Amino acid sequence: GTLTIPIAPPEQPTKMTTPENPRIIALFDVDGTLTIPRGEITDSMMEFMQSLSKKITVGIVGGSDLPKQEEQLGKGVVDKFPYNFSQNGLVAYKNGELLEVQTISKFLGEENLKRIVNWALRYIADLDIPVKRGTFVEFRSGMLNISPIGRNCSRPERNDYEKFDLENDVRKTMVAKMREEFADLGLTYSIGGQISFDVFPAGWDKTYCLRFVKEEEFDEVHFFGDKTFEGGNDYEIYSSERTVGHTVTSPEDTREQCTKLFMS
Repeated sequence: GTLTIPIAPPEQPTKMTTPENPRIIALFDVDGTLTIPRGEITDSMMEFMQSLSKKITVGIVGGSDLPKQEEQLGKGVVDKFPYNFSQNGLVAYKNGELLEVQTISKFLGEENLKRIVNWALRYIADLDIPVKRGTFVEFRSGMLNISPIGRNCSRPERNDYEKFDLENDVRKTMVAKMREEFADLGLTYSIGGQISFDVFPAGWDKTYCLRFVKEEEFDEVHFFGDKTFEGGNDYEIYSSERTVGHTVTSPEDTREQCTKLFMS
């Protein structure tokens, strides 16, 4: 007769087994490392990650929020691997259990948050730039995103603003003034993209998740990411003294490097 092998229905979370080398942990960025940028993980890559997690402890550390991470890695991703961090670890899961949710409002307090928002709106109100639209301050749970032109501008307006900003240092100047004004709050400013910059507490990059990866539990902490250059969002955790950093160029490269390191 034919041998049928039962396949677990995909909806069921796979129960996490103890890996062969539990004291080695590898943390993985999502975008560009496990998936193509903004894409979904392939079945074969997910299968690979699940076989890797039989060898070593596996953790995911992404910058976006959990719903976005689930779009890329599948529903129930917090149950697939022992450590799961979204928003760099501001939302942290271990073995499927929620450990902590940290937000910028909780951390700074409403009074300080209001100070920043009020100051930014006043500053932008007095800015002389060619075009202003709307949504100048966007509150996200892990940061404030501030845009002098406003986030709901059109693509052509966005492109024009970027050029104007580069020629006139609009964002650079605003950030320099905020550093002075809010020196007491210990904030980090990151100018990225075309029209805005992010403001968040110092240390809220991907190294934030390392507080949940206890030193006494692991002999080696590996990190795999694609944006490991200075200014990239994997740079701090990649260059942290607590991790062995690995730069990857694609999910295929991640798979190849992990096979060499952990599967042979």
